[in-house]
Amino acid sequence: MRIDCPHCGSRDIQEFVYRGDASVLRPDPEREDALARFVEAVHLRANPAGRHIEHWYHAGGCRAWVRVERDTLTHEIESATFASEEIGR
Repeated sequence: MRIDCPHCGSRDIQEFVYRGDASVLRPDPEREDALARFVEAVHLRANPAGRHIEHWYHAGGCRAWVRVERDTLTHEIESATFASEEIGR
């Protein structure tokens, strides 16, 4: 599989480190039920097949975080953008 890094271009998957689902928001650690929310966010998530938005770290290249939209059944990549472009969405 190859990922089109927005900075480096098309690169082999071995240059990247998978972080996980980009749609999961980190729970607020100040909430009273923070522990339960962290357990749910880390361990009790759905694992759907099909189109998915993920974070990948380009460790073997520009060291940027990349937001990848990928089909988990076919591994077809729809898009890859800098994760920093997510801020404010």
